[in-house]
Amino acid sequence: MKKWLVGFTALAGLSAALVAAQGQPLLFLSTQFTPIEEAQRMRTSILSGFQNVDFLPQDPAPFVDRIIAEMRANKVNVGVIGGQHGDFPNLAVAGALDDLDDVMARLKDRKFPANYVTLGKLGGNDQLYIPWMQATYIMVANKEALKYLPAGVNINSISYLQLAAWGANIQKATGQRKLGFPAGPRGLMHRFFQGYLLPSYTGSVVTKFRSAGAQTAWKDLKTIWQYVNPQSTAYDFMQEPLLSGEVWVAWDHVARLRQALTQRPNDFVTFAAPAGPRGVGYMPVVAGLAIPKGTPDRARSVALIEYLTRPDVQARTLRENGFFPVIGAPLPTDLPVGLQMMADAVARYGKNKNVVSSLLPLGLGARSGEFNKVYSDTFQRIILRNENIPNVLDAQANELKRVINDAKAPCWAPDAPSSGPCPVD
Repeated sequence: MKKWLVGFTALAGLSAALVAAQGQPLLFLSTQFTPIEEAQRMRTSILSGFQNVDFLPQDPAPFVDRIIAEMRANKVNVGVIGGQHGDFPNLAVAGALDDLDDVMARLKDRKFPANYVTLGKLGGNDQLYIPWMQATYIMVANKEALKYLPAGVNINSISYLQLAAWGANIQKATGQRKLGFPAGPRGLMHRFFQGYLLPSYTGSVVTKFRSAGAQTAWKDLKTIWQYVNPQSTAYDFMQEPLLSGEVWVAWDHVARLRQALTQRPNDFVTFAAPAGPRGVGYMPVVAGLAIPKGTPDRARSVALIEYLTRPDVQARTLRENGFFPVIGAPLPTDLPVGLQMMADAVARYGKNKNVVSSLLPLGLGARSGEFNKVYSDTFQRIILRNENIPNVLDAQANELKRVINDAKAPCWAPDAPSSGPCPVD
């Protein structure tokens, strides 16, 4: 009788799991992999081993609004939330995130970095998201460009003004502007200002927005921009212009350089971003997985998080979409050369003693788009329209202050912590 009951219970559990797998799909809402190609690879390859999941990428503002709205209406449909570190604080403040201490305990064999585990607690004691993947931004150069490096310059310690001199040498020799940045409508140029240019000159992202150091940063970028391909304002991903040869030296997110490096690794070299007076700007991109409070099938949500943090799935995420693992397992030994080149460039940030690390913006919620627009508008006015630098920074600082105050967002690294909204000096 006991054997029969055990067998019946096991069969019932299996049947329930099969019904769940065949019923409503688990909704996986994410701010990551929003480009069509990345989303398709996520669905067809990365998630191929997990049954009946609906992956829905979304921009940050509607992403946050939807989760909070579902919670307040007591009609939660989302099963798993995938986002960057900065996407979660507003959800935590709203009480929309489930406590994942039990999930972290189940996944202790993953050996997540301690600092990433701490980040996932969002300043509290409870685990509110599980580390998912990581990435950053690097430089890539066609080997043809190396012969035009200024005398004595090493790409692994290049400065912004040396980058300008490199671009000038290339233009003089080829008659073409071969530097490139992703300044198109869906490009990540705003992250260049927030994580690389301004921290390298000011050690700040918000507080010293209109400082003398910031003025110098924009002045030096104007010098560089003389040698930047004019098509940069249309580039969303730098891998295509690198492959076509329109651009020889580029900055971008590693996932948006992946195709160039995996298709023709022998044609390119990778290196860290340039240095400014305060050091080398560096923005690590940490993404996490959370469960909204009140989700309809928490067991399946936990199962998806367990699946996405498996070593083989982490490696597949790297191969397909260029995001690096966050678990303790070593990288695969058969990693394509191009991906290893990316990993080597990322490692150089960690070895540099003069790195100025910047977190992704925190606490902005639905205001994140407005925050990014302040930096994009500043770029357009100073670099593309040639407006007066101090005047533009004064005007845009007021707009930045409005966004920060409306969001009540305290400072984040590299700015010093604040008790209230981050000040704009």
